[in-house]
Amino acid sequence: MALVARRLDEMSQTRAFPVIAFGVVIALLYWARIFFITFFTAVAIAFILEPFVALLMRIRFPRSLASFVVCSVALLAVYLIGLGAFTQVASLTEDYQQNYGQKVAAAVQNVRTRIEEMEKATYQLVVPARQQQQQKQQQQQLDSRQRKKKAAEPVAPAPPPEPPAPDRLPVTEYLFARLGSLYQILLMSSFVPFLVYFMLSWRDHAHRSFLQFFDGEDRIIAAKSLERIAEMVRGFVVGNFALGLLLASFSSLIFWKLGLPYPMLTGPLSGFFSLVPYIGLPLALAPPLMVSLMVFQSISSYLLLAAIVMLLHILALNLLYPKLVGSRVHLNPLVVTVALMFWGFLWDAAGLVLAIPLTAGIKAVCDNVASLRQYGKFLGD
Repeated sequence: MALVARRLDEMSQTRAFPVIAFGVVIALLYWARIFFITFFTAVAIAFILEPFVALLMRIRFPRSLASFVVCSVALLAVYLIGLGAFTQVASLTEDYQQNYGQKVAAAVQNVRTRIEEMEKATYQLVVPARQQQQQKQQQQQLDSRQRKKKAAEPVAPAPPPEPPAPDRLPVTEYLFARLGSLYQILLMSSFVPFLVYFMLSWRDHAHRSFLQFFDGEDRIIAAKSLERIAEMVRGFVVGNFALGLLLASFSSLIFWKLGLPYPMLTGPLSGFFSLVPYIGLPLALAPPLMVSLMVFQSISSYLLLAAIVMLLHILALNLLYPKLVGSRVHLNPLVVTVALMFWGFLWDAAGLVLAIPLTAGIKAVCDNVASLRQYGKFLGD
């Protein structure tokens, strides 16, 4: 009996260890989420820029110099894009305050009135006239009883004086409460350019050093896993970026033809928002619909704009996305949904962006390790 009890105890400890380890990993990912988000973002950017570094190395550039040139050009591109977006937003804000404030208010009121009229018409069609009359009489009787009840109640004493207003507004309190988190995000974001540069310039050294942890066949498996992870992440990110550019170009052209103001701002926003998993369509609709309040007056114009954005979204995700992105990650829809829920819970919006490349990287490791291939098949399509 003692031997059986000892065996059962050993089996329970063996089974409990993976669960405990998994819980520790989840807690660590959540506790140090800003660090991991920064690191994995830098890894993804490095995977994107690596082909450009390799291209410069073919024309006799040293890796360190090629990495510096590519990172500098990438930073310059980000700065120019940010400067252009800031200029467009500032111009839009000023233009709205000067020219379109009253027009937008009138358009919102017009839309609200139309919606209320549609609700009344639908209610009259659905509910019979006799039932409407009965409901009206019941409501009048209820109002009469409430008035009599209030008249019979004693007069309530005067309320106590209101406490003095706080020194800070709620918005200010919110900002002060999250000032530490904002500082951490800005601090970690400042490390991204340096991380990307060192990942590119020291890539060969880091690759060789990492493989030294493995021996024999395990080293070959590790090398194949790294190569497969880099291929899948690069394909996913580059495919999404190319699809976003295509959607941004078509959206900007269509918005310009429809007469929307600032198509060079709303088009890229709508195009890239459309790629956000599951909530991409409402996000893609928001920028053009908000700007259209400045110029559109009729419901039909808004419906036409919404239909065009929805058509672009559906065509992109059903025809282009499987060819540019889906064929590279090989994840089934159930795994994608669970991954978005899991990483979104851990890392919020950043988790939604990084969920698919992280899960694809895990699948790449499982596909190349013999003892984990059944998990790779489960994750795959």
